[in-house]
Amino acid sequence: MNDILELFAPLWRGTQVTLQLFTITLALSLPLGLLLALARISRLPVLPSLVSGYVWLMRGTPLMLQLLFIYYALPFLSIGGYSLKLEDYPSAVVAFTLNYGAYFAEILRAGIQGVDRGQFEAAKALGMTYPQTMRRIVLPQMVGRILPPLSNETITLVKDTSLIYVLALNDLLRVARGIVQRDFTIVPFVVAAGFYLVMTLVLTWVFQRLEKHYARYEA
Repeated sequence: MNDILELFAPLWRGTQVTLQLFTITLALSLPLGLLLALARISRLPVLPSLVSGYVWLMRGTPLMLQLLFIYYALPFLSIGGYSLKLEDYPSAVVAFTLNYGAYFAEILRAGIQGVDRGQFEAAKALGMTYPQTMRRIVLPQMVGRILPPLSNETITLVKDTSLIYVLALNDLLRVARGIVQRDFTIVPFVVAAGFYLVMTLVLTWVFQRLEKHYARYEA
């Protein structure tokens, strides 16, 4: 029992790195996903095709490959004589944001297009502009529709943070693996699994509460 308690301090430090990356990624990728979704359904020439290509690229290649590319390959490129080299943590933030922005874009696009077209026409008849229609009519109705897929993607994000071990960042999984290699015991993996389960349990509870809240408005 004492051995397990001794593991909590280093594993908690690793969990803080995991939670920090998760929070920053979510805060950046959701707005990016919304912008991409709006761009993809816009009537501007070329823009929807460009966004579709971006989404295809991000969803069609592994996140780990994108991490390695940003960290190792970008330094070979330069703009105006300045190297594009990023440190390990910023590289992880950029890779996760670009990747999850593409996934969230598809979820948000489906939510927007799921709102009845009559809502758009009614708003136009009332003299609302497109931004006003999106902000006051479409987006509030969209939230309840996208919560289930958004919940799944957010929980996946928590687990995907473990991929940053390839950049030698001391997240939860890397710390656990280091202790296993040092002490020749699998207990750290079991405790780390408990940490991940607690994080996903909290997220599941939050999204279930949100779904119940928005279900009242759809009834």
